[in-house]
Amino acid sequence: MPESRLAATLRNSTALRSMLRYSAISLTALAVFAAILLLAGKNPLKAYVDTFSYTLANAYGFSELLVRMTPLLLTAVAVALPSRLGLINVGGEGQLYMGAWLASAGALLFPGAPRWALLPLVAVMGFLGGALFAALPGVLRAAKLVNETIATLLLNYIAPLIVSYSIFGPWRDPGSSAYPQSPVFPEAALLTSFFNTRIHAGLFLALAVLGAYWLLLEKTHWGVEMRAIGGNAEAAQRLGIPVAAWIVVALAIGGGIAGLAGMGEVMGVHGRLRQGLSPGYGFTGFLIAWLAGGRPLGILFMAFLFAIITSAGDTLQITQGLPYAVVNILLAVILFIVLARRPMRGASK
Repeated sequence: MPESRLAATLRNSTALRSMLRYSAISLTALAVFAAILLLAGKNPLKAYVDTFSYTLANAYGFSELLVRMTPLLLTAVAVALPSRLGLINVGGEGQLYMGAWLASAGALLFPGAPRWALLPLVAVMGFLGGALFAALPGVLRAAKLVNETIATLLLNYIAPLIVSYSIFGPWRDPGSSAYPQSPVFPEAALLTSFFNTRIHAGLFLALAVLGAYWLLLEKTHWGVEMRAIGGNAEAAQRLGIPVAAWIVVALAIGGGIAGLAGMGEVMGVHGRLRQGLSPGYGFTGFLIAWLAGGRPLGILFMAFLFAIITSAGDTLQITQGLPYAVVNILLAVILFIVLARRPMRGASK
């Protein structure tokens, strides 16, 4: 059918343009960062070779790259989904913590449950932890009381305090007096790992969530309603679309996805609840979703790139004597390049 072939050609050309765009952004950022390293008296070529050798040409380094990529994918989708309605979810970090906290509660409350029951339970509780924490700003936004950007941002500071209270108080492991943390979770609650590495089933869950996000946007009438609300909420309301309900649902689902990232960290990486279980995955996921424009392919590419960048920080500390803060410099360079490529509103007027 000619129309089908035309639609397929347009989709392929759009995907190709997106990949070329993301590649151009990455190469430009690396070139600017190389200039910064030269000004600091460092060898940028050696820095990039060391980074490549550790992350992509090394089996252990590549496995750790995928471990870092897993929560980045989930927290990016947690931001991208509500953004389709014009909502700004800055609370991915807090939602991640609450997902980890409630999933941990499930593992500690039912330590003797069989694996077929306990593993789905902790996954559902992880989702609920993030969803409930995001639903509150959604309700406030739907009622036109508080902007969701402010509410989700401020809640980021509350969630780690709840985790700290738990591991310093009722969930504290008596055998970990020097470093407060929860007891080790039962084996039945832990995610399966692969290839004798820390890669766990959460990676496949994250890819499945990303695929479901694409299907929702492109293949369902719900995706059409979401885009309609994001384009003009007042017009969508007049067409009979329940805008207030969509606001709460979209933020809750986004928060639940971030909660799955927290569940994956405690059940797939740490094996217990700890302070500082996230080095800022929620904030980095927000940046990834924003740079990718909410596009699934862009989220996948940017999550992979950011996983390489954050992994490179450890390598550059050892090989170049650079502080880990250089990672923030490179991320800022990428951000400024994207900003420079976007025309200002009204510039053509």
